[in-house]
Amino acid sequence: MRTKMRLLGFRGAAVKPLNEEAAAELGAELLGEALVFGVGGLCLYLEYLRQAGQSRRREEHLEQTLSDLRHGLERLQRDLDELRAQGHAQGGAGHAQGSSGHTPTQAVMAAA
Repeated sequence: MRTKMRLLGFRGAAVKPLNEEAAAELGAELLGEALVFGVGGLCLYLEYLRQAGQSRRREEHLEQTLSDLRHGLERLQRDLDELRAQGHAQGGAGHAQGSSGHTPTQAVMAAA
């Protein structure tokens, strides 16, 4: 009862002793409320962990996708440089447009 009075903001108030039945009832009520509060707090904590893990996995997936795209872009850039070098070696076909009016990409596609 003293703890309950302190929680309610009463400091130093004189509390007469409770009988055994009232003390047991008050203790059971306090224990029940503590249990509900504890379970609620545990649920919130577990939900936080779930959301944090989900966010971390999403971030890792985005980083992996970005890395794959960068590697693909680098590979395409190397391929383009190789094609331009082949075009220069074949006599000036590496310009933006050849004499036929096709772009280097179209010329490569037609040659394939």
